[in-house]
Amino acid sequence: MDWELKNMRPGFGEALVELGKKYPQVVALNADLSGSTTTAMFEKAYPERFFNVGIAEQNMMGISAGLAATGHIVFASTFAMFATGRAYDQIRQSIAYPKLNVKIVATHAGITVGGDGASHQMHEDLALMRVLPHMKVIAPADYMETKKAVLKVAETPGPCYIRTARTNTPMIYDEDYKFRIGKADIIKEGDDVTIIAMGLMVSKAIEAAEELKKEGISARVVNNSTIKPRDKNMIIDSARRTGAIVTVEEHNMIVGMGSAVAEVLADYEPVPQRRVGIPDVFGESGESEELMQAYGLTIENIIENAKIAIAMKR
Repeated sequence: MDWELKNMRPGFGEALVELGKKYPQVVALNADLSGSTTTAMFEKAYPERFFNVGIAEQNMMGISAGLAATGHIVFASTFAMFATGRAYDQIRQSIAYPKLNVKIVATHAGITVGGDGASHQMHEDLALMRVLPHMKVIAPADYMETKKAVLKVAETPGPCYIRTARTNTPMIYDEDYKFRIGKADIIKEGDDVTIIAMGLMVSKAIEAAEELKKEGISARVVNNSTIKPRDKNMIIDSARRTGAIVTVEEHNMIVGMGSAVAEVLADYEPVPQRRVGIPDVFGESGESEELMQAYGLTIENIIENAKIAIAMKR
């Protein structure tokens, strides 16, 4: 397909500037990566409300909690590895437990960080965040959904985690798109199998469905950008309509989005499910696309698993 490519991260930076104009209580914190995370846009517009804490992510979360406790809407941003791995204790104890109004927006998530290797490729962030009570967890599919999600969480009380990628991603949505927390978007209807995807894998799910269509297989495609709270009704409806599910994520398959879907299926509507994601391994250095191929995050693997899921229901 002929996609327009655009980076997710400016969607965050642009939305943050809009929020700064609308809400005087919005503040932004960064751990010495404002250019990479695009919070530099907010810094330029509202320097008095921007705080660079340096390479001290744990302190950043603690400061964020303090600012939120005094009535601010706080956006804290750094790379996903440091935002969730290094600062997990502070997020759990100081943000999630007291339900404080801190929005953690992490960039450079997943295998597509590329050449920085295993130390920077965070495949476990969604698992860490979705297990925390009170935490909302969102993985937008493109630039526009990132922007809409950031605008939405600002008006939604409580802690939230938003994950974005380093690489440019296909533009799926336009300005008319309505993002809703806890509601998945059914992009394409189908009868034989449902492909539930998140993040930068949504475009690959769409392409896989187009290829399946050539073989006479009708695939429903769902963008499941809100990992928590789950859209339980969508999952149950998809299971009943198509009888087979494939989940697709750029994340460790253990306790990721696929696991969240499996939990609903097990409780309400057991049907065959296949999972496409990163196996239980650490990453390695390489170009983004090479790594996607190496770890099976491909259109071909989605198609193969869709066929397996369909065969299982028969």
